[in-house]
Amino acid sequence: MNVQITGHHLEVTPAIRDYISTKLERVTRHFDHVIDTKVMLSVEPLKHRAEMTVHVRGKDIHCEAAQENLYAAIDLLIDKVDRQVVEHKKKTQDHGHTPGKRQIVAES
Repeated sequence: MNVQITGHHLEVTPAIRDYISTKLERVTRHFDHVIDTKVMLSVEPLKHRAEMTVHVRGKDIHCEAAQENLYAAIDLLIDKVDRQVVEHKKKTQDHGHTPGKRQIVAES
């Protein structure tokens, strides 16, 4: 999985990169068909904003979160992405019916 982390009015430190990558393991634990992930971190007055776009087969999942603390915004963002990825996984699973057992009629 390719992870691209960028910051707007914010320097992305190795600690932030490690924190995001460890949190993303939770998403890949539920659904391992993630192609790439783009994370955008930004600072606004009195708010930290985190946005993420996860590209999976057949769909792009986009989430946003804003909190007063950057790490809290990342935690909230990962929770949202994880819920949407699990929902996408449930929709893509095969829900086909198995045919019933056929009765074999003995011929006389």
